[in-house]
Order: sequence, then C-alpha cells, then structure tokens
Amino acid sequence: MQILKHKTNFDFIGKRKPAIFISSLINLAIIVGIATVGFNFGVDFAGGTVVELKYNEPTTAEQVRERAQAGGLHDVSVQGVGAAEENSFLLRMGGVTQLTEENAERAKTAIQGLGETRSVYADMANGIVNFRSAQPMAVEAVKKAVEGAGIGVQEVRDLGANSGGTGYDYQVVASGMADKVFAALGAGMDKPNFEQRRVDYVGPQVGKQLRNRGVMALLYSMVAILIYVAFRFDFKFGPGALLAMLHDVIMVAGYYLVSQREFNLTSIAALLTIVGYSVNDTIVIYDRIREDMVKYKGKPLAEIINIAVNDTLGRTILTSGVTALSLIGLLIFGVGEIFDFAMAMLVGILVGTYSSVYIASPVVIWLDERAAARDAHHGAKQQPKTA
Repeated sequence: MQILKHKTNFDFIGKRKPAIFISSLINLAIIVGIATVGFNFGVDFAGGTVVELKYNEPTTAEQVRERAQAGGLHDVSVQGVGAAEENSFLLRMGGVTQLTEENAERAKTAIQGLGETRSVYADMANGIVNFRSAQPMAVEAVKKAVEGAGIGVQEVRDLGANSGGTGYDYQVVASGMADKVFAALGAGMDKPNFEQRRVDYVGPQVGKQLRNRGVMALLYSMVAILIYVAFRFDFKFGPGALLAMLHDVIMVAGYYLVSQREFNLTSIAALLTIVGYSVNDTIVIYDRIREDMVKYKGKPLAEIINIAVNDTLGRTILTSGVTALSLIGLLIFGVGEIFDFAMAMLVGILVGTYSSVYIASPVVIWLDERAAARDAHHGAKQQPKTA
C-alpha cells in the first residue's frame, strides 16, 4: 500500500535545533513535576484495597460514591467497569485493614478500660492490636469494646497465659476494608442490592516492592536495547536510540502526571511497550541511514539522514496510523485501565515517531561532528612543523 505517491523532500533535520530545545524544556518540566507533585499511585504501588461490586439494579458511580461516603468511606475511588447496563464498579481505597493511626488510639483506650492491661500496642502493618491482661478476659467483651471504638473486628485471639506466668496474652484482628465497604453500602437495608465479586489487598511494603521492580524492569529493557543497537549498527548510533527512548518514557510519564490518572502495573506495561515501539521506529530509520551512507558516499550526514527520513515517511505514517486507529477504538469503548493504557500508548506512538526523527537522528549527527572534529584536531597535532 503506497501512502505517498511521490517522493518527498522535507527538511526535517533543518528544524532539529528548535525541536530539541522545545523537547528539552518539556522533559525538564515533567521531571520537576514528578519530583514535586508526583504520580497518583494506584493500589498496586501505594498499597490498599480494591473491591468489585455488581448491583442488581441500575446504579451510577456517583450514587455508589455518595453512599460510600455517607457510610464513612471518605477516601474511596469509584470507577465503572464494563458497559453501563452491567452496573459493575471498582472501589479503591487506601489501607488493607480498618486499623488506622487514629482509631488505634481509641482501641487502646477501650481495651485499657476493660481492666488491668499492659503492653498494649498496635501492629499497623498487619492490622492487629496486641495486649496483655492480668486476669483472663472474655473474648466477646474485648470484641464489643473495640467495635465500640469504631473498628470492625474479624476475631479476638486468646493466646493463653504467657510463658513467664505474669498475665494472659490476646490479639485483636481488625476486619479488612472490604468488610467496611460491605457494611457502609448495605447500611439500612434488609438485604444488600449488590454482590461482592472480587477483593484484592496489596500491603504498602508489597506495593513499594512492585514499584521498584517495575522501574528496574524498565531500566533493564532500555540497557538491553542500547546494547543491541550499539552492536547491530555502530556505537555512535546507540546513544541516540537511548535518548529517544528516555524522551518517550518521560513524555508518556508526563501524561500520567498531568492527568493524574492512576499509575500502576498497567502503566509500567504501557511504558515497556512504548520502549519497544520507539526503538522499532528508530531502527527502521537507522537501517535506511546506513544504506544511504553507502549509496550517497561523500554527502554530508545531515543530508543523508534527511533522505532516509523522507524515504521511510510513508512506512512511518502507515504503521503509526494503523496502530493509532486501533487505540482510538479502545479509547472510545474502553474504560478504566484499558482507557489509560490506550491513551498512554497513543501519546507514546506520537512522541516515538517524533523522537526517531528529532532526537535519535540529531544525536548521530552531533556524535559524527564531534568525531570529525577530534580526528581533525588529532591530525593537526601529528603534522610535522616546518622550520
């Protein structure tokens, strides 16, 4: 399929300096924004709870959000899943258990009011309150006291007399956030008008680990691609491909920064895909540059790159256009993470095509000019001095 009927002769490389200047400013602004504002990390990275609910009657996300907030869930995020007639929603909120810094103090006070207790401390990571009592206690009384402090209780564990014989140990296990969601949305109903389909918990430590591994996977893939490009072409081509990839990753990260859409494992998948797409487009142009360097031996490198970019322009338009069309379909019909993935990919395709021309290629020219200047300087030093 031929997109361009006639050979084009656009001066792409002639505009490289203003293009690089603008790109540098935008990239710098995004980096500063990431350092100061930061991403809106999803449950995958920040930790928390995701609950999927399906209602038995027509319901909107706004109605679900209002009911959740009325039940005490003020930091909940509600998102529709699937078609509107399915009435399915994802609720995201921070925290894995109902135990927080604030209500942990109330729980301690409630437990201490039951009798002579000591060593009362809250294990926030696991949602447990541990304490020791001088006398045996009824677990139901402990449960009732803690629930009176505003904390759902999954169970109270009677650990028996401690090994030193100085008291009796107990553990109060707080309920998960999913239980609080169920209670808040079902309050005042004889029977809830929804069913709970899925519950996912991610602890803050696991979220941090996932985030770090995702970033490392991105870095490893970029290093591997740099090595591949350097060996396949020439070492002066490698830095251009690397900078183009960095440019594209930062620009797509800018989409998540500006829109404040959730940054999660799907976002890492989008960035990894963009890295592959970006280097693919760059390699196509690099291949043509290498062929034209032999074909047009003696011509300036900037002119050769211009010829190569114009020769591959039809292929670039066709490939990028077809990929973009499929993503537009996902943007129209997709919701939630599918929409975010498609939008990130669309931004990545646009900046990936741009960076292959205005980032990767100019770096090759700059390195070639530096090498020529270094050789000329080295040759001038070696010339014999005349008397």
